[in-house]
Amino acid sequence: MKAMIINSLGNSDVFQLVEREKPQVRTGHMIVAVKATSVNPLDTMLRSAETPWSANLPEILHGDVAGIVTSVGDGVTKFNVGDEVYGCAGGIAGTDGALAEFMLVDADLMALKPKSLSMREAAALPLVSITAWEALVDKLKVQPNHNVLIHGATGGVGHIAVQLAKHLGASVTATTLPHNLETALTLGADNLVNAAEQDVQSYVNQYTEGYGFDAIFDTIAGDNIQRSFEAARFNGSVATTLPINDVLQVALKSLSFHSVLMLIPLVHGLNRCKHGEILTQIAILVDSGKITPLIDESCFSIWEVSQAHQHLESGQAVGKVVLSA
Repeated sequence: MKAMIINSLGNSDVFQLVEREKPQVRTGHMIVAVKATSVNPLDTMLRSAETPWSANLPEILHGDVAGIVTSVGDGVTKFNVGDEVYGCAGGIAGTDGALAEFMLVDADLMALKPKSLSMREAAALPLVSITAWEALVDKLKVQPNHNVLIHGATGGVGHIAVQLAKHLGASVTATTLPHNLETALTLGADNLVNAAEQDVQSYVNQYTEGYGFDAIFDTIAGDNIQRSFEAARFNGSVATTLPINDVLQVALKSLSFHSVLMLIPLVHGLNRCKHGEILTQIAILVDSGKITPLIDESCFSIWEVSQAHQHLESGQAVGKVVLSA
């Protein structure tokens, strides 16, 4: 089979097109004919820099996949040959990813693809949907009438988080940059904040009567996390996906602070079936019109992965950058 591999860390030019043996199915796993994948910041990070997972990095990257089951291993009862599936199932921790014609996947990490989506659209969802679910449902425990702030409305995780929080019944305020305001309007947030022009206290006053938000999901982090701490009410909750340095405000405002790392089941093999269950729920929400993936206008094939990584890293992408097989 054809595959795009890396032999060393570096810029997007490190990808090489090679021939590899097609993977063989094994117990609890399936072979999927890859139809699409998407680029996540994780993929560009794994390609370019040393990470906690670099010592066991596979040659074939990319976790997100949508495709058709071609072979089913012993012990797999939920899927059949010919099923259209999606999931985040490799590209890290010694497990080859989706930049190839075929991918070996753990069936527990997969779900049936939303019927209303193309393969390309479905491939945009797994990592970002699981991350948003773990943040809003598992960690922040968002409830109806909660006042929720989401930073980064049109980003990969952010655009799913806005829609999921609305489904959960929350009042949603979302931040975005001026050039993305029009796109952000399509996501259904109750309030939009122009992050380049409006300071934290002004939108806290405007949308929470000065009390602060019950729950905040910061998909930007870095220096922005201090804005999240400032915007949270006393005894509120904040979740983020990235490491941060200064957590003094967590103590001073008695915040519940949550780190979200959806890679744990994939890397450590813990409770992998939870990912399949989340994606099954996401598929139901997609097919009922509650969640729609935001796809960047770019059009790349898997064999153009270098260009796709360049586009994401340029900062010009809006929504998910997707590659078709």
